[in-house]
Amino acid sequence: EVESLTSARKNSMSGLECSDAVRVVNALLTEIDKIKQHPNVLILTTSNITGSIDLAFVDRADIKQYVGPPTQAAIYQIYLSAIQELMGKGVISSSSIMNYTSLKMANMTTTTRAQSSSSLNQSLTLWRLAELSSGFSGRTLRKIPFHALALFSKLEKGMDMDLFLVNLGMAMDNQTKERVELNNSLNTA
Repeated sequence: EVESLTSARKNSMSGLECSDAVRVVNALLTEIDKIKQHPNVLILTTSNITGSIDLAFVDRADIKQYVGPPTQAAIYQIYLSAIQELMGKGVISSSSIMNYTSLKMANMTTTTRAQSSSSLNQSLTLWRLAELSSGFSGRTLRKIPFHALALFSKLEKGMDMDLFLVNLGMAMDNQTKERVELNNSLNTA
């Protein structure tokens, strides 16, 4: 998280940063300029708080790439991956939830002879939950299925998939509620 080393120096003028932070940014920028003479060096950084990065640092970047939150299809696959892990451990009873490509193809055809209605219904339920989970980070999405088990069910082997999907929805709603409460608590004095 590069913003911890490259805090905008303009903040120090307003008294928001100490002078040591300005010296760190200046030293880092100088070192980056020196590194450019070496063709075999690559600097890769990430940030979740791009607005606090010093613009001189941003100007030195040859490539800047924005990576937004996961799409609905990516969320579906993240949930599916967690479900498959839980099935592999025997926590959730075996299911035939489709991967995203299979679900997309099943939705395009009017008949689903090859797919059982249970499989398609469970897959469509997971797809709807993925849509409702939009905006969460990948890390949060990965935790929600485990919260569904820990918070809303007895931990027993072989949980029914339909029940798990209900619990997944409750865990997702709970995560949304907690985020709202956290944002509200940060805005109060």
